[in-house]
Amino acid sequence: MSASKNFALIGAAGYIAPRHMQAIKATGNRLVAALDPNDSVGIIDSHFPDADFFTEFERFDRHVDLRRRAESEGKIDYVSICSPNYLHDSHVRFALRSGANAICEKPLVLNPWNIDGLQEIERETGKKVNSILQLRLHPAIIALREKVQAKQNGKKHEVNLAYITSRGHWYLQSWKGDSKKSGGIATNIGVHFFDMLHFIFGDLQSNVVHLYDDTKSAGYLEYENARVRWFLSVDVEDVPLAQRESGQRTYRSITVDGEEIEFSGGFTELHNRSYEEILAGRGFSLEENRTAIETVAAIRTSKVVPATDNGHPFLRKK
Repeated sequence: MSASKNFALIGAAGYIAPRHMQAIKATGNRLVAALDPNDSVGIIDSHFPDADFFTEFERFDRHVDLRRRAESEGKIDYVSICSPNYLHDSHVRFALRSGANAICEKPLVLNPWNIDGLQEIERETGKKVNSILQLRLHPAIIALREKVQAKQNGKKHEVNLAYITSRGHWYLQSWKGDSKKSGGIATNIGVHFFDMLHFIFGDLQSNVVHLYDDTKSAGYLEYENARVRWFLSVDVEDVPLAQRESGQRTYRSITVDGEEIEFSGGFTELHNRSYEEILAGRGFSLEENRTAIETVAAIRTSKVVPATDNGHPFLRKK
């Protein structure tokens, strides 16, 4: 087994940070430093109670730099980035310029041209940016991709995707409700699904937006091997009535040619698997993010047009 690596983490108080802490521990490595302007980070004690913690970037920067210039066993090998979306590219640049590789949560960046800049810094520093595209590692998604590739006959699959993850009033008051910081609803909760669709069905050929506001979005995407009607929302009123009446506040459905794709299980280990692949040198690269980032950037800036027969069924309920 390879020697244990030193990790730093930016965004330690965020929702997704505990999964990264768990993955660092599960792969036999150490979290030695963490940063977040919010000090509600007691979760660190469950994983790495000896990690140094900072609420100011300047002190964190100094600490990482001191480690870089210290003996080899003290330097930071990887920086895991769980900060708000609009800060990702800045924090990735910091990681690479600090002599570390980066592991960045989705969305990697908000705009495709940011990928070009990060690729240049990769070349300058010799360090790598690894992105968390965990759905590509899900067994059910891999199986579906293999099935699609094996049956390419010129006929496109018909796909409906709906994802509703209800959020309270706090959502629009946080950075997630600010499109300039989160990228908007399709970017913040949908980018990993758009990456999954590209991964399964090939290159994107058409992107039409039927609905776009602060809490929901819908549209039509056409790929090499699929026609996709999609609907995303954080509004509990969009959860189908039967599920809502039973107390359910989330809803996820993906059908391919009328058949429901079941992949609700197996999510808890995907960050661990992502870290295993990254540490083995098989992390997902900057370029592998491009299609999904181009997709959400276009959704954010496209003119909304009325849905025809290519609209998601949920739109007909509006």
